[in-house]
Amino acid sequence: MSSRDRLLPPLGDDPERTYRLGIMGGTFDPIHYGHLVTAEQAREALDLDLVLFMPAGSPAFKQDKHVSDPEDRYAMTVLATAANAAFYASRFEIDRPGVTYTVDTLGELRSRYPDNVELYFITGADAIMDILAWHDAERLASLATLIAATRPGYDIETAKARIAASGIDFDVRYIEIPALAISSSNIRELVRDGKSARYLTSESVMGYIQKNDLYVTGE
Repeated sequence: MSSRDRLLPPLGDDPERTYRLGIMGGTFDPIHYGHLVTAEQAREALDLDLVLFMPAGSPAFKQDKHVSDPEDRYAMTVLATAANAAFYASRFEIDRPGVTYTVDTLGELRSRYPDNVELYFITGADAIMDILAWHDAERLASLATLIAATRPGYDIETAKARIAASGIDFDVRYIEIPALAISSSNIRELVRDGKSARYLTSESVMGYIQKNDLYVTGE
């Protein structure tokens, strides 16, 4: 097993069954309950065996923005997911040099897991609206089923129409999750302003943020 393979949990050892691996990508700056609820709802709805949480190393869509150190974001992801046996925090993306593209990650995962492991990439319905702008979107569609998390009342018909008009064979499963108006940027703003962000993320993550003085400036 290579050092890269050791960054991933084993899956697919029984050739007689099919495994479903969820991948939850993101900056996780910081990870919060919205991410965790989305992953858990996706796990249950699609009968996923495991959900990989992958903090992005150098996010493609945030090259012109300040992003916290990958080690801090990974540490917070480990803390937030530790209580769920079906969640696994991975260093796979943060240890890979260069800009982080989802399609590259999915391609590497496909090459490392046997064919009886199906890949499911979890994202938000808002991101699905912009999927055609993602790097190598057509290849991405061939590598994984997409799980698009929607909130109650969200108009998914526009997203479906855009996907259908693309001519790319995306397999998208839409799931509805509770309307949690939580964002990483809101948590960073609250911390910077000296306000409470408790109950928006786990106590362990809040403790890490406070201990390491994260988000205390406007960066």
